[in-house]
Amino acid sequence: MGFCEQMKNLPSRIMIFGRPGSGKSTFALTLHKITGLPLHHLDKHFFVNNWIERDTQEFLSIQESLVNEDKWIIDGNSIKSLEIRYSKAGLVLFLNYPRWFCYYRVLRRIFSKNLEIDDRAEGCHESVSCKLLKYMWSFDQRVEKPITYLREKYPAVRFIEIKNTDALHKTKSYFS
Repeated sequence: MGFCEQMKNLPSRIMIFGRPGSGKSTFALTLHKITGLPLHHLDKHFFVNNWIERDTQEFLSIQESLVNEDKWIIDGNSIKSLEIRYSKAGLVLFLNYPRWFCYYRVLRRIFSKNLEIDDRAEGCHESVSCKLLKYMWSFDQRVEKPITYLREKYPAVRFIEIKNTDALHKTKSYFS
């Protein structure tokens, strides 16, 4: 099936994930503005304050509640719970930009954050930690098996991998 055919009959549940710095939140906000679908940023629910992680069961319950809504765009990774979102999504957009590009954008974001993007819990200001950099470095290895598994288990879910800004703009144009 060609790209144009994939984008017809856009679903009302869109999952966006990818390496930090790939532009998930920015693209999610853009799609929200175009489609009017409710937008949820997982980082806003994963952390409670000052980058303290929420209790795992509480976070999973929040995600279950979100994916059971009729319409949504959910932006975020949480690899341990990808299936919760993937299983209910009609469209999965995987922003798979090169590692170097994402590192650059994470560093740039410290100095020029788009204030329109409300994707953080209270007190979670932009920062770069060793933990984040390590997570970014190993992201490919962390998602490879789960993606393969989910694509096989849920073949009806449309999966689109976006590897560069040209592909992102092409994707965006089909929502407009």
